[in-house]
Amino acid sequence: MSSSTRARVILHCDLDAFYPSCEIHRDPSLKGKPLIVGADPKNGKGRGVVTSCSYEARKFGVRSGMPISMAWKLCPQGIYVPPDFELYGETSERVMDIMRGFADIFEQTSIDEAYMDVSKRCKTYDDAKVLAYNLKATLKEREGLTVSVGISPSKSISKMASDLQKPDGLTLVQPEEVDKFLEPLPVNKISGVGKKTTEFLQNKGIETIGQLREVEAKKLTDWFGKGGVWLWAIANGIEETPVEERGLRKSISVEQTFEKDIQNKTMVRDALESLSHEVHDRLLGEGLWYRTVGIKVRFEGFVTFTREKTHTGYVDDLGVIREYVTLLFREFEKDRRKMRLVGVRLSDLKPAEGKQVKLV
Repeated sequence: MSSSTRARVILHCDLDAFYPSCEIHRDPSLKGKPLIVGADPKNGKGRGVVTSCSYEARKFGVRSGMPISMAWKLCPQGIYVPPDFELYGETSERVMDIMRGFADIFEQTSIDEAYMDVSKRCKTYDDAKVLAYNLKATLKEREGLTVSVGISPSKSISKMASDLQKPDGLTLVQPEEVDKFLEPLPVNKISGVGKKTTEFLQNKGIETIGQLREVEAKKLTDWFGKGGVWLWAIANGIEETPVEERGLRKSISVEQTFEKDIQNKTMVRDALESLSHEVHDRLLGEGLWYRTVGIKVRFEGFVTFTREKTHTGYVDDLGVIREYVTLLFREFEKDRRKMRLVGVRLSDLKPAEGKQVKLV
């Protein structure tokens, strides 16, 4: 097969339990222990949520977004540490620079995930497997971190593949194996298919991607509009979204999904405070200033609101972020509906004066 017609070779790289892994690299005595990054549990009376946790903590039922008081009940013997977003941002920057060196085209999608198109440097999928193992070894040696990798002809399949053998996994899906790979997977394994869409499809008798593949494209577009075309392409293994280098970042956003919908506004405010610090550390890590601060609030039933406020000039001030987030959230303080998700977003960005433009 010529290089112009052969299938693409796309990697999805997902760092394993990234925040806890950074903490373990800093303090190796934490390795193998149930480590929980988040608010102070205060012996089960603390407010706030779990930001992330190690795989050992997950065995006790602890999950990201869970109230910290519930985590304490499930795992009182756990080791609880506050998040250090400066450490995570600096580590992510170094890791992404390493990954970029292994790719023809590199696309970072979050602090701990990235896509790599290696179609030019890898003539075969076996070549890509060797490259992935070399990448994993390099990250382990230089940063003490493990990464799970999926390899396939498309971004969507590679993302699903990277999730199958966590932690420290490598899953290869050859072009001729795509249909067989997708057939048994639940529909919610497709990135972007959330709880609401999953329940809708299940009510139609569609549980797996193989069953989704049998639905006519027109019916999917009737149900989901343009999103139906995207779903049909993924289910049929022909999604061709390119891996794209990004220019100057247009916004930086972070979100926290609660494990269960909550009404406790103190917990929500604690989550927004933590998110404000995280988004600020990422801003500084990328050498940027902002003008606009926004929040996202999602209630039960997936009813979502966004609000934003713009500063008179460009700043990199954490105090302004916290002040604006507090002001914007006041609109929702007395709302009795339970909340599912909150987020903080910085936009209208520009390079900090005296610093080089950072491309992401």
